[in-house]
Amino acid sequence: MPPRVDYSLHSSLGYRLSLAARLQERRLDDGLKPLGLTRVTWCVLLALGPGGCRKPSEIARFIGIDRTATSRALRQLEAAGLISRSSGDGDRRTTVVALTEAGHETLAQGVPIAQGNARALKYKLTADEWQQMSDLLARLIEGESQDLPRF
Repeated sequence: MPPRVDYSLHSSLGYRLSLAARLQERRLDDGLKPLGLTRVTWCVLLALGPGGCRKPSEIARFIGIDRTATSRALRQLEAAGLISRSSGDGDRRTTVVALTEAGHETLAQGVPIAQGNARALKYKLTADEWQQMSDLLARLIEGESQDLPRF
């Protein structure tokens, strides 16, 4: 007889967090699609605009993705004419990334979409619940790195 497994996927916190995140991500991806963006390329635009990032490593750290995913997103955005890349001052190995005029315009067009996506989740909670969830999630991710332990 197989051993009894005492674990419920649908009531686990990790599953619920993942599902809520996927729902939010899917809604954002769907909203950004008409702008030619994905959630990741949107985050890169945010990193370059209000985030103040200029180097691929800064962008990766700001978003919380690896350098390979960052490079892929930068290639897509450059091909779309939304960013430019150049060599850094005095060091040809350094890449400096900047929004183009079209990138600034696309960023501005994406803001209402992202705000609407946030409201779609927020409306389900009271203001106190929203603040509490935000605080708890911040605590859960505080100090975590991309190199999470494997179980």
